[in-house]
Amino acid sequence: MMKRCVSMFLALAVISAPAMVTPAAAQVGFNVTIGTPPPPPRYEVVPPPRDGYAWAPGYWRWERDHHVWEGGHWIERHENYRWEPDHWVRHEGGYSHMPGHWVH
Repeated sequence: MMKRCVSMFLALAVISAPAMVTPAAAQVGFNVTIGTPPPPPRYEVVPPPRDGYAWAPGYWRWERDHHVWEGGHWIERHENYRWEPDHWVRHEGGYSHMPGHWVH
């Protein structure tokens, strides 16, 4: 019984400790490669500029077995960087999603 309680406590401690995630771990990502090309981008009306923010345009993301539109949104600007939007790259094996990121 005691062993079970200790295991339960450790499991709860791990689940409830998101503040212990290091910045490097927070930047881990993965690419998705599929055989289906994304649909054409949707037209979005870009809102007026906001001080200190950059517009991240919408893109098609892959969810389970189909494309889903992810609408554009504001992201906090990084000084001396530009936002490279999410996009899909065609290659011999299909299409790979490249996540948006800051470029110096």
